[in-house]
Amino acid sequence: MKKLNIIVPHQLAVIAALSSTQVLSQDYRDIKQTLSVASYYSSGDYGEDSDTDILYFPLSYGANFGKWGLQVTVPHLQVEGIGNVLVNIGGISRAVAGTQRERNSGIGDSVVSFSYQTDPVSENSPFIDFRLDVKIPTADRKKGLGTGETDISAQVDISQNYGSSVLFSTIGYTFRGKTDFYEGLQNSAFVQLGLARPINSQWNLGVFYDYREAASSFSPEIHEIVPYFSWQIASNWSFTGLAAFGFTEASAGTAILGQLSYSW
Repeated sequence: MKKLNIIVPHQLAVIAALSSTQVLSQDYRDIKQTLSVASYYSSGDYGEDSDTDILYFPLSYGANFGKWGLQVTVPHLQVEGIGNVLVNIGGISRAVAGTQRERNSGIGDSVVSFSYQTDPVSENSPFIDFRLDVKIPTADRKKGLGTGETDISAQVDISQNYGSSVLFSTIGYTFRGKTDFYEGLQNSAFVQLGLARPINSQWNLGVFYDYREAASSFSPEIHEIVPYFSWQIASNWSFTGLAAFGFTEASAGTAILGQLSYSW
């Protein structure tokens, strides 16, 4: 059996949800489309004897139709290590063991996301979004790029203007598909709490705390602090960068991500 640990380039979804809320709060009748490409790199030993390096390149298309939102993400993934790390999955056992370092690459798991924003009760009340993510198993599980099963995540995003800053939070739960190929998979909850603040018309800074229950019976839970920035390069172009600093073996020693987006 092989133990599988965790790597989680999911943090951009938190910032994307906040950005969507801010756009819709200005005029929820507008239709807004966004095309994004991101690059994620991480490296860590995850409690093992050698490091695992991850390169993750998601391409995303999103559209907001009034209160409704749709996003489709298709990534390319490269994993170099002994095969004990899965993207967004933690600490499970694999039916085929291995101890040699190997490099595998290919299409990762695709994700289709649906969101809905409710009407604020009053001018000063918080914005509330509901989001459903469906992970489609397009990754090759034999290469250690995915579980080969469909996962569904449901979450509630809440944001509140506080002066010139925005307080935001997410509460959600993931239902994971079970498979004999990977043992120990289990459903788990997640919570994020954060603060975003504009520096000027082009720059925004923020930070959030990310907590995730163990994704399997073999992995620890996740506790991370994630600082990030957003740069409005031009009217249609923006760039977001972040780094993740974890406090358990489920987190990488180094984790950075950058995303370039075009909106129209």
